[in-house]
Amino acid sequence: MSSLAALAGLFALALGAASVLPMQSEPALVALLLLGEQPPWALVLVASLGNTLGSCVNYVLGRAVERFRDRRWFPVSAASLAKAEGWYHRWGKWSLLLSWAPFIGDPLTVIAGVLREPFWIFLLLVAVAKTGRYVVLALATLGLT
Repeated sequence: MSSLAALAGLFALALGAASVLPMQSEPALVALLLLGEQPPWALVLVASLGNTLGSCVNYVLGRAVERFRDRRWFPVSAASLAKAEGWYHRWGKWSLLLSWAPFIGDPLTVIAGVLREPFWIFLLLVAVAKTGRYVVLALATLGLT
């Protein structure tokens, strides 16, 4: 596999994994790390950029969601949205450090947009969380080889 194709594939998986699509980027990152054809720092950087950009898409969607939340086709129930908003109000911007976590991370990034968290704070906290997760995964993977 060419280096560019591997990095592009990892970027696309990481971007998709930050959305509501049922995708995971971690197995691809581990596989590429174990292959050893690309430098680990490049793999972590590409995965982090893709995943952070995917969360930015969620943020933008959250900013636009207010006008659609009462529509029948809206994919999130009012109760689920209220629960996520309650969590975000309780913990504030610091809850974005959990944006890497399964099940809760993606909704938090949407809610940050709904509640109009300043974008630069959002970006900084999400980038730290997403990059931290990939760094830990890379270190654990490389420590096992």
